[in-house]
Amino acid sequence: MATRISLAGFHLVADGKIYFGTGTFKSLNKQILKNPQVEVLAVNGNEFLRYEGTAKTVKDDALLAKTREVIPQIMAMYDKNGWEMGLFYLETGHAKIRGMMDQKDEFDL
Repeated sequence: MATRISLAGFHLVADGKIYFGTGTFKSLNKQILKNPQVEVLAVNGNEFLRYEGTAKTVKDDALLAKTREVIPQIMAMYDKNGWEMGLFYLETGHAKIRGMMDQKDEFDL
């Protein structure tokens, strides 16, 4: 069974990949590392992105800098508390973009 990530608030598209993150101190991070088969639901306005695949851990300072630009308040809180953001992307998976009433796109990762 896949690790499910509902309503991921942070997602970033860069280099043709969809990245998401969670604090390394959180149980979700530990679940992903233990079972990298992941299903993610992300929301952007009235559109939903549901994608599933194998999570790959990313250690990339440039990507972390982009993350700081996208979610500066959260990253400031992480810095203040000495927390670390764990970054992932999915490979060998599938994605669907849906509106409230219809499917807008579907593609393989």
